[in-house]
Amino acid sequence: MGMVKSFNPAPLGLMGFGITTILLNLVNAGLLDTDALGMILPMGIFYGGLAQIIAGLLEAKQGNTFGATAFTSYGFFWLSFVAINFLPTLGLTTAASPKSMAAYLLIWGIFTALMTIATFKINTALQAVFVTLTLLFLILGVGDLTNITLIKTFGGYEGILCGSCAIYLATAEIVNETYKRVVLPIGEKQNKK
Repeated sequence: MGMVKSFNPAPLGLMGFGITTILLNLVNAGLLDTDALGMILPMGIFYGGLAQIIAGLLEAKQGNTFGATAFTSYGFFWLSFVAINFLPTLGLTTAASPKSMAAYLLIWGIFTALMTIATFKINTALQAVFVTLTLLFLILGVGDLTNITLIKTFGGYEGILCGSCAIYLATAEIVNETYKRVVLPIGEKQNKK
């Protein structure tokens, strides 16, 4: 009986993150109206949130501490982001102030910067995802703190770039595995298990 290859959950998590990030940042960049939040919040629950948490749990099962921590953390980021935006409409909490949203985004930026350290040992494409995500959180946090629309708009465009990096990496992992050769380079830094 041949060995069964284990499932690589990273593309699922990266796609969930990337697509949801692009959709939200189309709003931040001013390319979609805020009424798009009615579509983005469900995406945040299901694809940005639950799909990433599932990917993270599968990474944990395979012993990948980085993947488990990243995907479950950002999955819960999306669920908390949805709650921050939705719970006030139900009267269950007050709306977050720009200052409190800035704190929320900046602490996620610090967490992401710390996670970025590990990406320098994994691959260049993942580095790009985490560097752009660190910048995204910091830019949007400063945008909320200063209430300067231009900063928020710039953050939106930077977020589209970040989400695109994640989609590229997910696609590269799927295509390279399917073709059993490097079709889309990701800049491997080490041999995988």
